[in-house]
Formats: sequence, structure tokens, C-alpha cells
Amino acid sequence: MKHILFLLLSLSVTLVQAQNFEGIITWKITTEITDPKVKAQMEEAQKKMNDPATKAQMKEMQEKMNDPQFKAMMEANPQMKTQLENAMKMMQGGDMSSMLPKGIAVKVKDQNILTKMDGGIMANMETLYLKDKNTAYTIDRESKTYTPLPQDLDDPSASDVETKVTKTNETAKVLNYTCTKYIVEATSKDAKDGKMQQFFWTTTEIKDLDFKSLANQRLGKNKQALFYDKLEGVPLKMEMTMPQGRMVMEATEVKKQSLSAAEFAIPAGFKEVALK
Repeated sequence: MKHILFLLLSLSVTLVQAQNFEGIITWKITTEITDPKVKAQMEEAQKKMNDPATKAQMKEMQEKMNDPQFKAMMEANPQMKTQLENAMKMMQGGDMSSMLPKGIAVKVKDQNILTKMDGGIMANMETLYLKDKNTAYTIDRESKTYTPLPQDLDDPSASDVETKVTKTNETAKVLNYTCTKYIVEATSKDAKDGKMQQFFWTTTEIKDLDFKSLANQRLGKNKQALFYDKLEGVPLKMEMTMPQGRMVMEATEVKKQSLSAAEFAIPAGFKEVALK
């Protein structure tokens, strides 16, 4: 799961570097766990979540969250409070799959980018990239906080990764745009991490969008991210396969429209908190 969440965070921070584009792009995300060991672990976790003893523990935790002293501690750390509340809701729902995102919506204006996840443990988090500051921020509207993200935020698992990018002659239509298939193979020197294969279906038919610039404004500076500058056009479909499973992210709408500049600013009164 850490690979999936890091990939989503990396892409969502500066998923598209816009030239003149203004509007909203949405993707749907489907995730399939194929590794028998991971599936068994998830099934076991699912059973525990539905077990009466676990439900009793969750009820006890819920009551503890209403304790004045505990409330005061949580109020001092609003982000942790929101994350804990979200985790409790998912656990009470008894569905492990609810922890994974279902989609992403990206708003773009003047090369500023606002991203919001649909579902999953990051559902209440938004990511704002401000072009003039060349900085990305996570924004938590429930806790009314924001956190600057450092440029060197890195995925430790990608520090020793060799990446190969292959442009193919295969094409497909996504949202009526002609897309070319790229194959990206990332092989870790650590045998336990295995090989991760990604397929990017990119189009050059959206003239005012450019994905290559992501190589310069990406989140993180690991070797795995360096392949972005080898992709031409905008990725409308991405597939990732790895030992644990498979994830598909496919665009459902590219809509040009005017957006309010107020959406691309840190809300007034929000408190800055450090990245933990």
C-alpha cells in the first residue's frame, strides 16, 4: 500500500504542469490486490474489524475520544485528530477497501494546481501547488491547518531503483483523445521489493497541457521520478503492477472552465503545522 499511496501523492502534487489550461481534470482509481499473502492479511484484518471484541474496543476508543482531557490533547494536534476520526469511521464501516482512494480531482488555474482525493485515508486532504512559490502544501479543511511540503520529500523505497522507459507504437482512445502507450519498468536493487511496471497512456492532443515539466517540479527527487521527462503529452490513463497488486488510474473528464482565484490560496485563518 505504501507504494500506491506514495505514487498518488507524487502525482497529485503536480500531476499536470499547465501552460494555458484552466479547468478540472478527474480520474477514477481502481485497485486490485493480487498477492495471496497480502490478500490473506487483508481478509484477516477484515475479520478482526467485524469481530465483536474489536467493535467493543472501537466503542471504548470512541468514548475515550469524548473524554475532556483526550479532547484537549487532540485539539492541540488538529491533523492527528482528523486522521484518527477518519480511521475510526472506516473501521466502523468494516470495509478495508475504503482505506484506498477511488479517484482524484485536479483543478488548474494560472499554473496553480489544487488536488483532492475521493475516498481513502487521504479523503479530507487537499494538495495545493502554487506556481509563484514553487511550493506544494497539504490542506486539511476539517482541522483548518496546512503544511508546506519540502521539495526533497522522498520515497525511501525508491532510492536504489533502476528505471527503463519504452515508447511503444500502441495507441488507444481515452475520452476520445488518441493516446500512446509508454512502458516504465522500475527494478529495485533490494530483491524483496521486486519489480514494478507502469503503463502510461499519454496524449499530445491537449495542446495547453504539458507533463514533461513535472520532471522539474515533482514531489521528491528520487531516481524513480526522473522518468517523467521522457513522457510526451498528458497521461490520461496509468496502470501500475507490482508484486502486491495492480492499480489503474483513468481520466473520466477534462473540462475547460473558469475557476475562482480564491480556490488557489491557503484559506484565511488556517494554522501552519510542520510535516511529521
